[in-house]
Amino acid sequence: MSQLPAPKSPNDSAVETRHVVMPDHANHYGTAFGGAIMSWIDLIAVMAAQRHCSREAVTASIDRINFISPIQIGDHVHLKAMVNYVGKTSMEIGVQVNKENPFTGESVRATTAYLSFVALDENKKPTPVPELILETATEIRRYEEGRLRIETARELAKKIKDSRK
Repeated sequence: MSQLPAPKSPNDSAVETRHVVMPDHANHYGTAFGGAIMSWIDLIAVMAAQRHCSREAVTASIDRINFISPIQIGDHVHLKAMVNYVGKTSMEIGVQVNKENPFTGESVRATTAYLSFVALDENKKPTPVPELILETATEIRRYEEGRLRIETARELAKKIKDSRK
């Protein structure tokens, strides 16, 4: 088994990217398809996960996505992804999506999402991920909130499973 890379801070694996919403990304109302935004979210989130674990990582779940404000054709879309929480073999990645008016520069939060990824070894089996170095109050808050989201999801899954017995 290979040795774990050194622990990393959320900033060490953070990723940012931008897109322009084109007509083929939008519905007949001129607003971006949720699926187009979701695909951009998944792409940037896997990059942050892979940067953190320095190996292949796969999407285990999209735990939450909130569409806050519609994004229009022509808007610039600014996505930021960061590791919020790590378990033994999994990571929670938070993605913030802002829409930006290219003429005024006004930026508004449009979407937030939380995704879980699992690191894979050479045999495509889950493998341990590096610890997360928490340096700021915001990073500590995000870590604790990620831990709560994971615990809550596990409790819900158990309740659903138990209800089927």
